[in-house]
Amino acid sequence: MSELEDPVTTVIRLLSKNMRIVKEDGSLASVYVSREWYDRELFKNHDGQITVGLAESRDTKVEMSGRIRRRLGTLRVNVWATDRAASSDSGRLMRQKMVEEVNRIVRENRTVPNQTVYDFAGLGYPEGDPHKAFQAGASSELAPGNTGWTELTNEEYQKIWYSDDTRYSKSHNVNGEYALMLFRFKVESREKTVKKIVLVFEGYGTAPGGNGVTVKVWEHVNEVWEQAQTSVGGADETITVTLTSNLTDYIDEGGYVWLLAKTTNASDGTTAAVLYCDYVKCTVTVNGITYLDVVSFRDVDRVDVKPFIFRTEFVLKSWAFENVEV
Repeated sequence: MSELEDPVTTVIRLLSKNMRIVKEDGSLASVYVSREWYDRELFKNHDGQITVGLAESRDTKVEMSGRIRRRLGTLRVNVWATDRAASSDSGRLMRQKMVEEVNRIVRENRTVPNQTVYDFAGLGYPEGDPHKAFQAGASSELAPGNTGWTELTNEEYQKIWYSDDTRYSKSHNVNGEYALMLFRFKVESREKTVKKIVLVFEGYGTAPGGNGVTVKVWEHVNEVWEQAQTSVGGADETITVTLTSNLTDYIDEGGYVWLLAKTTNASDGTTAAVLYCDYVKCTVTVNGITYLDVVSFRDVDRVDVKPFIFRTEFVLKSWAFENVEV
């Protein structure tokens, strides 16, 4: 039975995965998102802190039997900033930027706060950890731990950052062998809270025997590639694998989900098999809050200490539905 994820955990992940603040000098701000409360030591290495806590949770019946219930949550989200000599932004300005980001993120994700998109944007070698991408050429579908895989370089990672028609290509010219790619996604949620995984590969493949790409997901219990989906085009196509059952079979003991892509047809030794990848992502939906919105926010600055602490307190509302077996 799927577990219900703690709403504080959901909101922390939502904010930390989507927070993007550009400072006045053009660099990206480092914002630490955590559970309550404020930690002055964090400002030695971070431009700001955001804390999340549960103020109240109320349980209500949706129908008379009480089998279907709704949890109404009230969450505190506090934005903290202070003046730092190492920062081009004043504490007051950094607070303002974080407040705008919290508003933006919550508004844009108010009906899907329990969804997290994992991709390779901004990552590279070796910064690709925990998400990583590999390439190989082989006559069979290599397991994730096979030594035949080679990780992409920094320049190659950049070609799969976005869906922008800037493609990475793997060419392999050995008779009877395919061009392959392997993608590893680190799922941050507890695997028992996950209720849906959607893997998307955007690209195409060419080979002497015909165009096409085949994608599969690693089932780590029986150590096999499963859930095959194929395309037959010679230009970018989006291939999707959707998992809704036995999800723990596809999230291994390290919390990883593995996606394989290969040319559907092999090289003949004269003409190469070529696999093109424009973009790839993994969207994870957890069993938890399905609605989140801003109720109010207010400034609660501390000016009786030096340096001043610039703080804004948000009140968020959320809800989650639960089917109680009786």
